[in-house]
Amino acid sequence: MWCQRLAQLLRGRHGSTGHRWPRLPRDPGRILATPVRCHPTAPASPHCAWQLHRDYLELRYRSTVMRLDFVWLRDHCRSASCYNAKTNQRSLDTASVDLAIRPQAVRVDETTLFLTWPDGHVTRYGLEWLARNSYEGQKQQVMHPRILWNAEIYQQAQVPSIDCRSFLETDEGLKEFLQNFLLYGIAFVENVIPTKEDTEILAERISIIRETIYGRMWYFTSDFSRGDTAYTKLALDRHTDTTYFQEPCGIQVFHCLKHEGTGGRTLLVDGFHAAEQVLRQAPEHFELLAKVPLKHEYVENVGSCHNHMIGVGPVLNIYPWNNELYLIRYNNYDRAVINTVPHDVVRRWYHAHRALTAELRRPDNELWVKLKPGKVLFVDNWRVLHGREAFTGYRQLCGCYLTRDDMLNTARLLGLQA
Repeated sequence: MWCQRLAQLLRGRHGSTGHRWPRLPRDPGRILATPVRCHPTAPASPHCAWQLHRDYLELRYRSTVMRLDFVWLRDHCRSASCYNAKTNQRSLDTASVDLAIRPQAVRVDETTLFLTWPDGHVTRYGLEWLARNSYEGQKQQVMHPRILWNAEIYQQAQVPSIDCRSFLETDEGLKEFLQNFLLYGIAFVENVIPTKEDTEILAERISIIRETIYGRMWYFTSDFSRGDTAYTKLALDRHTDTTYFQEPCGIQVFHCLKHEGTGGRTLLVDGFHAAEQVLRQAPEHFELLAKVPLKHEYVENVGSCHNHMIGVGPVLNIYPWNNELYLIRYNNYDRAVINTVPHDVVRRWYHAHRALTAELRRPDNELWVKLKPGKVLFVDNWRVLHGREAFTGYRQLCGCYLTRDDMLNTARLLGLQA
């Protein structure tokens, strides 16, 4: 997977000449507090052994080797005096933990790690819990399972639209919709009454509407009532929205209420699939796009609308512990002056941006759909780019932005990994 390949890249960074930078030792400051030997935990537990170091415990369980800092082990104690199991909140005051703390005794049986601290307090950890929640365990997992796609992959998957009634009235319909959305970054609901009010009811089923400078529910035609190209009949190249927000909107909802004319198809491109191709072909470009911060800006002075928004962040955003891509911020319309990096980085960034743009513009990555009254499109604005072809005639669209956190919350409550 691309996150694993990026991890390999970052472990040995390439310079511009292609030579690998010298690697530092994995643990240059390691000082052994005991002789270098592993302690098998029990004759009946051949998959587990441990070793004490100066400031951490090294624990091998099954195929995972964990290095667990002593302060971390004390801070995450799940005993009744340290953790409130009813509220799932920490009770222990982390600032009260001695930063030089060491366990006085360590014991491991087939399922549990026991640590006795200098004050006599005993901490117990399930080995499975540690394997899931340690850094070494987390770096092997993905936060959000996804299916990356181009037009052919998505069309062959035959992802079904969800009926409006099933979506609104059953957990099964809602769960199926959310599963499709989480995997592909887009999902459709059909047989919706083509009004702004019914679209709003639909949107609130999965999340909270995020009110922005465009209002709560937006409703527009090509009247240029706002200082944005979207309010015209012109074609729009692929992009993500609100890159000029410090936290771009997570989800966008589109519902075409009426179109009396031609053209106007919606373009959808999986930005994560394009980024995957860049990583395969030129990992140094991927790394640069994930590190260089850019400003995006929206300046509006039309009628009574006066706004000046600025958002800062790299084009590609990754989780640092497992190098998983979670957000693409790509909008050539709203990218501001590049003044956040020195001149010797700028040209390399342009090459990296060109490589990503080439992938995003590959025809086989373009999924074109015609929005019609009654069929509502939900787009993951952190992943899928959208655009449109030029159109003629009268066209009415409504929609809104949704908070990402609340959608993920809804998905988790339904038992989905999100």
